[in-house]
Amino acid sequence: MDVQELRYFVAVAEAGNFTRAAERCHVSQPSLSQQIKKLEERLGQALFQRLVRRTVLTDAGRLLLERAKTILFEVDDAERTLTHDGNLRGSRLSVGAIPTVAPYLLPAVLQELRRRRQELELRLHEDVTDNLLSLTAAGELDLSLAALPIDREQIHVEPIFSEPLLVTVSRSHPLATKPKLALADIRDERFILLHDVHCLAGQIQALCHDNKFNPKVVCRSAQIATVQAMISLGQGLSMLPAMARAADTNKKRVYRELGKKTPTRTVVALWHRQRRQTPASQAFLRALRAAVRTFESAGVVCSRRRPPI
Repeated sequence: MDVQELRYFVAVAEAGNFTRAAERCHVSQPSLSQQIKKLEERLGQALFQRLVRRTVLTDAGRLLLERAKTILFEVDDAERTLTHDGNLRGSRLSVGAIPTVAPYLLPAVLQELRRRRQELELRLHEDVTDNLLSLTAAGELDLSLAALPIDREQIHVEPIFSEPLLVTVSRSHPLATKPKLALADIRDERFILLHDVHCLAGQIQALCHDNKFNPKVVCRSAQIATVQAMISLGQGLSMLPAMARAADTNKKRVYRELGKKTPTRTVVALWHRQRRQTPASQAFLRALRAAVRTFESAGVVCSRRRPPI
């Protein structure tokens, strides 16, 4: 069984269409179709049902798909390991991160890599959790940074740090004069949240529901910066991660803890369980943990300590 045939097979299975799979593999459709036909002839079974507008896996195709992905992961890992000469120069790493982590943490990691003189080319992909999980599971991302909960069997999850979620209000808001707030203080306030696809929005709404009230959401946005701007204008309040406060130089906003049990979120590093850590990914993780220690020293986060790689 040829490795390239398996790559074509997986591409068709994931694209659901021979034309899109050929574009993804940078080959002509007749060439890709011929390779799939050879594979089916060798196995003695049809792997796809060719419908009018899409291609569907047969039972045999579904059985082969997971095995093919495992084989390709092993081949790619072996190639990365055997072709690495100990110098990170020219090494590439595809890293994903959710939008509520990327602008605060990734610059610190890049700065740490530069301080260590590790010449590593990072390809950064900022997206919501569900998309990052799909890309990580498909092997298109080497590592991802997201927040719990994560529920994907094929994904390895390593906790990196936890941070409090802080009530954020305009400095002119009556609640700004209180050093600490209680849930009773905010239950009748206007909320400005991220869109539902962001896990942070879901966590805030779950917190409210668990405490028997529905937040009065008056505005949603795709970016924390926009939420902060709306807060400055007195349009409402929100709950934002401590890293956002650490990066916020605007004096028109204040951040307050919520009661004795300030809610937190746990940020984790993710990678495919079958993907071995390369020298490039190990270097990134070391720099990540060093950056987190800096945030911890400043009292921003609490790191989840792991033995060094």
